[in-house]
Amino acid sequence: MLGVRRGMPLGSAHRLVPEATFIDPDPDADRATVETAFETLAAFSPGIAGTADPLDAAFGLFEVQTDGLETLWGTEPILIGRLTEALGRVLGGDGPGDIRAGIAGTRFTATVAAVLARPGAPNLVPPGGEAGFLAPHPSGLLTQDPDVRARLTRFGLRRIGAIAELDRTALVARFGEEGARIHARARGEELEPFRPRRAPERLVLGLPIEPAAEDLEPLRFVLHRLAVALTGQLTARGLAASRARLHLDLDLAFALAGTPPELDVEQRFPEPTADAEAIERLLFARLERTSPPAAVARLVLELDGTAPAAGQQLPLFTPQAARGARLEWQLARLALTFGEDRVRRVEVTDPEASLPETRWAWRPVTSGERGVAP
Repeated sequence: MLGVRRGMPLGSAHRLVPEATFIDPDPDADRATVETAFETLAAFSPGIAGTADPLDAAFGLFEVQTDGLETLWGTEPILIGRLTEALGRVLGGDGPGDIRAGIAGTRFTATVAAVLARPGAPNLVPPGGEAGFLAPHPSGLLTQDPDVRARLTRFGLRRIGAIAELDRTALVARFGEEGARIHARARGEELEPFRPRRAPERLVLGLPIEPAAEDLEPLRFVLHRLAVALTGQLTARGLAASRARLHLDLDLAFALAGTPPELDVEQRFPEPTADAEAIERLLFARLERTSPPAAVARLVLELDGTAPAAGQQLPLFTPQAARGARLEWQLARLALTFGEDRVRRVEVTDPEASLPETRWAWRPVTSGERGVAP
């Protein structure tokens, strides 16, 4: 802006803009600020991407995975408002109005939408509208290679829409792999899958409860919202979780003396799952068994032990085969409701035993990988 470029001598920059204030670089402070911003964004979504290296060209670009967050934080405009407000408090500057934001179905389109957005007025690209949104914008946005940009201009391909209308093979013949990349981007196709900055093995979200809830029913409402949001993230990544942790911050204003300020509950699932309803029911049964000793001011849900979701091959002529997994969840809930020592499963130990009563044995449903963790 005004002729000032990266790497320009300070004296030359002063002559171009005498009224400007130039601040000495402080990479450590910039890195710490961005790390704080990442922590702030992680409170809204477990899927965060970006770089904290001030020398990286993408420094200052934050990517947030919003799949499944609508039930937790509201619609996309509301979510963007929450994110920009939170970032504004961390980054300083002119507050939320100094942050540009964009939402789209692909990473590239979302980045372009954010770059072209006005501060305080986010760009929201409707689902499936990526190609139409990109069409009127300069083709130079498709690549960082200056030679490819110059050649596109010489060929008269100044708009992204013109590139999207070409055959992919024609661009590959001219530009090689970069031609295939810019063609896919121009058509609104995703090239690079979203890779969160933090490993997805641990997904955590929390919500405050105002006023603090003394009954379990308000907790179930909050638990439902958290479970839906986190399982949406699991589904988007093709994962399933094998256990959950609930953290409850208690309001001790009217609690008995000696009541702890926090309560932690850990629950293992009968099998890895991304089913929000199944997780909610099992955790709520655990809360009914272990009622909080005071009103709950904040509820945090963490899904852990994630692994790629595995499909199940079912017999064609045996529709009841799908009920086996549901039985495991029912047994787990029954053990929580009536006591772990009152629910047992039958296991065939020796089918060839001479006496029928020695062919099987009772086994608890609470131990092992298929049980309910204490």
